[in-house]
Amino acid sequence: MLSWKVIEVKIIDDEEYEKNKTFIVELGEPVLLEIGQKHGDSNENKPLVGAEEEEVAKMGCPSLGEHTQLEVMIEESYEFKVRDDDEEESGEERLPSCFDYIMHFLTVFWKVLFAFVPPTEYWNGWACFFVSISLIGILTAITGDLASHFGCTIGLKDSVTAVVFVALGTSVPDTFASKVAAIQDQYADASIGNVTGSNAVNVFLGIGVAWTIAAIAWRSKGKPFKVDPGNLAFSVTLFTIMAVVCVLMLLYRRRPTVAGGELGGPRTCKLLTSLLFVSLWLIYILLASMEAYCHIQAF
Repeated sequence: MLSWKVIEVKIIDDEEYEKNKTFIVELGEPVLLEIGQKHGDSNENKPLVGAEEEEVAKMGCPSLGEHTQLEVMIEESYEFKVRDDDEEESGEERLPSCFDYIMHFLTVFWKVLFAFVPPTEYWNGWACFFVSISLIGILTAITGDLASHFGCTIGLKDSVTAVVFVALGTSVPDTFASKVAAIQDQYADASIGNVTGSNAVNVFLGIGVAWTIAAIAWRSKGKPFKVDPGNLAFSVTLFTIMAVVCVLMLLYRRRPTVAGGELGGPRTCKLLTSLLFVSLWLIYILLASMEAYCHIQAF
C-alpha cells in the first residue's frame, strides 16, 4: 500500500532580495510504536514477544527507502532584484539617460533581428535553440569576413586581425552572457560553463568540422591536406601562461582575507583584478602581433 505524507516548511518572507537558498529535508528510520504509545515513551511496559512474531509484525511496517534526502532550492527572483534596486534609488520612475538612448539606437537593429527568435515554449525549446544558433553562426561568418576585409584595407596580417578583431567581436557576446549568468547564479557555475563550453565548441567542433571537410575534399582529389601551423605554437604557449596567471589569481582571491570570493569582494580588489585581466589580454595581443611581424623570435 502506497502512503504519503505532506511536510510543510515555513518560509519567512522578509521582502528583501536574497541569493539562491538551499536546505535539505532528511528522513530518518521509521519507529514502530504500540497502540497508545507516543514517540519517545519508554518500552519497559511493552509486552514481550518472540523474535519470529516480531519479524512477522514488522513485515507490514513502513521502512526507509533508497532516497532519504531531498535538497530544496529557493531560486532568487532577478525581476524582484531589479524592481527593488529601482525602488531604493529615489522612489520615482527612472528616466532613460543619454547613454541609454545611444545604446538603444546602436543596438536597435540587433534587437529587431533577434526578436524573430521563437520563444522557448515551442518544441520544448528546440525551435529557439536552432534559430538562435543559426543566427549566431551567420553573424560570426559576417564578422569574420568584415574583419578580414578591414585588416586587408589597413594592411594587417590575418593572424593579427584574428586575435584582435575576430576574437573580440565573437567573444564580447559570450562575455556579457557570462556576466549575466554570474550575477543571476549563486555560485556562477553557469558562467564558467558558458566560457569553457563556448571555447571548447570553437576549438573542437569549429576547427574540427572545417578541417574534416577540407581533408575529405582534398582526399577526393588525390592530394594531401596540409595546414601551415604558422605561429600556433607560440600563441598557444602564450595563452597557456596567461591562463595559469588567471587561475592563480582566482585561487588567491579565494583566501578568507578577500571577502566575497573570486567573483566579488571589496571594490578596490575587484578593480585591480579586472585591470590585471585586461592587461593580460593587451599583453597577449602585443606579443602575438610582435611575433607575427618578426619583431620577436618565435619557436
